[in-house]
Amino acid sequence: MRILSDIRYREWDWKLVSAALALSIIGIILIYSAQHYSEDTAAKYYYLRQLIWLAVALAAFAFTTKLPPRFFDFIAYLFYGLMVVLLIIVLAMGSRQMGAARWFTIGPINFQPSEFAKLAVLLALTRFFAYTKLPAKSKRRLALSFILVAVPVGLILKQPDLGTSLVYIVLLFSLWLFSGLSPLYLILIISPLISLVAAFHWLAWAIYFLLLLILLFIARPALSFAVLITVVNLVFGMMTPLVWNKLADYQKMRIIIFLDPGRDPQKAGYQIIQSIISVGSGGLIGKGFLGGSQTRLEYLPVRHTDFVFSVLGEEFGFIGGFIVLGLFAFIIFRGLKIAAKCRSSFLATLAWGVVTIIFFQMAVNIGMTLGLMPVTGLPLPFVSYGGTSLVFFWIMIGLLVVADQHWLEY
Repeated sequence: MRILSDIRYREWDWKLVSAALALSIIGIILIYSAQHYSEDTAAKYYYLRQLIWLAVALAAFAFTTKLPPRFFDFIAYLFYGLMVVLLIIVLAMGSRQMGAARWFTIGPINFQPSEFAKLAVLLALTRFFAYTKLPAKSKRRLALSFILVAVPVGLILKQPDLGTSLVYIVLLFSLWLFSGLSPLYLILIISPLISLVAAFHWLAWAIYFLLLLILLFIARPALSFAVLITVVNLVFGMMTPLVWNKLADYQKMRIIIFLDPGRDPQKAGYQIIQSIISVGSGGLIGKGFLGGSQTRLEYLPVRHTDFVFSVLGEEFGFIGGFIVLGLFAFIIFRGLKIAAKCRSSFLATLAWGVVTIIFFQMAVNIGMTLGLMPVTGLPLPFVSYGGTSLVFFWIMIGLLVVADQHWLEY
């Protein structure tokens, strides 16, 4: 079997590639600006490290585009097994940073296996959904696909890294929907999680439970399934106090601060408040490159990673934010077009999964910087500082190019 295909570079979707490249270059510019006034000499050169990582990412992208679809099909479960092993090893031997064991440190390089585990789970789920003969509502089908996600999620939660684990869960739900599961059944399946959240207030839980019963009446599932959903929702609702007590203190505080940032403005709420100030102070056109006071005076922590969009908003204003959102929208639009036209179930599912990951991380990161979502630690694709993340997302673009090039194949 030939490992490399004969894809011609002129036939790439250059508009898609250019949009991703534009985001990456914008990211390097923002990282430079974010650390330009830093007193840490090493931090001033983060943009150079990101530039080197971009070269590595582009090489990984080019190599990915040369691989035929059957290669990803063949390695899906093998790669999944390898990444599960790495997630186990990182818990035992990984370097600890900020209280979390998420990285392997090799000299100046930090490698985060949970980033590439997303790719492993995507390939494994894609292969499973593309070839399974089980019907969409099959309990066995749902259970097997859930297990594929539950294993890495459990290991990632041990690190702990709640934000990254959410990507896996959303990916599973999205692929369930794409592979034929009715939206009503999907809502019923995730309803226990909604019940868990709604039960923080008795009135919210009562209203939610009434809506659930109405939904069950509309969907009219099998009586055994309806009874099971009802019982599980009751159990999850009663478990809310237990789950809350099991959360780490920082996780509880993130939820509290999301609901009320002013509750602890000098400590837990400081990051969100400064981020909102940064974005709001940019106005329509921003304060100009290197002109952000929040950045220059270092009021905004971790501004080159999770909160890089805040730097964008302050220095380039609404117009800068609109351009970045437009580039993401274009990538997502092209990805959806590729998924829609692919004749191969494997490639269509793969393209849909790629779009899901990019959209979810983009939405959560930007929502976080605007105070619309809790702080999760998810980087902004292509833009935030981080080599592993940048390489991963360029491989995602490579997978879209592969799907686009081979869309006629079955």
